[in-house]
Amino acid sequence: MEFEFTGRHITITPTIERLARKELGKLDRILDSAPMRAHVILFSEKHRQCAEIVVHWRDSVFTGLAENNDIKHSIAIAAGKVEKQILRLKEKFSSKRRRRTATRDAAPVPGGSIEAAPNAPRIIQARRYRVKPMTVEEAASIVADSDDQFIVFRDAETSKVGVLYKRTDGNFGFIEP
Repeated sequence: MEFEFTGRHITITPTIERLARKELGKLDRILDSAPMRAHVILFSEKHRQCAEIVVHWRDSVFTGLAENNDIKHSIAIAAGKVEKQILRLKEKFSSKRRRRTATRDAAPVPGGSIEAAPNAPRIIQARRYRVKPMTVEEAASIVADSDDQFIVFRDAETSKVGVLYKRTDGNFGFIEP
C-alpha cells in the first residue's frame, strides 16, 4: 500500500504517521494485499482536528472524513468509515458471485420445455363477460350498435360459446369452438 500524507496547519509527526499506517493496515488485509493508494489529509480548523482519508483501489475511491478534538481519534474514526465502505463493496462482490454460481448450477431438465420467454407478452387487462344465450344475428346487431369490437355469447341453437367480432373491412367474424 502506498501512503501519501498531507498536513494543513498541522505538522505530521512520525507517531501520527505510524498510527495512520497501523489503522490503514487493516484495509490491506481486507483487500487481500491488492495494490492500493491511501492519501491521508490532516488539518486543523479552529479547535477541531480533522482527518480525511482517501483510498484508491482498482477503479473505486473510498473516502472517510472525521472531526474530533484529538487528531488520533479523528484518524481512527476516518479509517473506520473507509473500512466500512470497503466491507460493503466486498460483500456486494461476493453476493453477486454467489448469485451467479447459483444460476449457473441450475441446469435445465432434459427434454423439458421452457414455459415462458423473458420477453413474452403480458396480460395487461382482464374482463369478465356475462355469456347470454342468443343467435348470431342478435349478437351481430348488438356489436353493430355498440362501440365494442366483439361480443362473447352462447349460441341459442347449439349451446356452444362463440365470439362475434368486427373486422377492419366493416364485416363481422365469428369464432366458435
